[in-house]
Amino acid sequence: MKLAICNEVWRDTPIETIFAKAAAIGFDGVELAPFTLADSVETISADRRREIVKAAADAGVEIVGLHWLFVSPKGLHLTTPDETVRRRSADYLKALADFCADVGGKVMIFGSPGQRDLVPPVTYDEGWARAKEVYAAAADTLQARGVTLCIEALAPAETNFIQTADEAAKMADEIGHPNIDIMLDVKAMASMPDGIIGTTAKFGSRAKHYHVNDPSGKGPGMNGTEFGPILDALAKTDFNGWVSAEPFDYKPDPDTVARTAYETLTAAAGNR
Repeated sequence: MKLAICNEVWRDTPIETIFAKAAAIGFDGVELAPFTLADSVETISADRRREIVKAAADAGVEIVGLHWLFVSPKGLHLTTPDETVRRRSADYLKALADFCADVGGKVMIFGSPGQRDLVPPVTYDEGWARAKEVYAAAADTLQARGVTLCIEALAPAETNFIQTADEAAKMADEIGHPNIDIMLDVKAMASMPDGIIGTTAKFGSRAKHYHVNDPSGKGPGMNGTEFGPILDALAKTDFNGWVSAEPFDYKPDPDTVARTAYETLTAAAGNR
């Protein structure tokens, strides 16, 4: 089982230092939140992209891909009735695909709850059609760059749009493109009808990525959740992607959260 961690755990720390920290703890990969690197990836030069690749290689970790895609630049939105905003959002997805591929990533996780929410009077059906349009507009670029966009279902507390893995899968199926699919997130699955284990069993073989965190938002090992049964359920699906720690609570400090996550997950995974 390949273990990664999301870089925003260390937030404002230089990415070179984060790669070294993650490698020292034992992680195989690092997942990047683009907003921690620049307001827009379009401003990250080719030279800087090569430096990021070299820093990861020097540290001995892989760059897994990207998540929190629409946090910046400001004004992006998936379901807005404003066609100009949607077009800009689709263009930025393409820019993200280029950046992801340039630094060696293979997946882009679309969560960004605030930038996909249905804002009244937008209806569910209207939002669905617009989201599908934006995702599909980036499909050819994703395919050309060898990157898969993974639609992330999130809990009702975070968003009012695509709250279950079934919805995420339905969206991907309607688009019908090999480079657009789904991922699974433990915190989000805790609110789904089939729960963490049931949703994992149902969609693990299809998922292209898997986020591990405590349903409370803390990191693995920080709140008592047993990850052995979760990773066992995942292993039974023949999932072959990255298992990536994505905590939202960095207390008492990032290093402790990251180290505890790694120790918890490796113990839970056993010999898998």
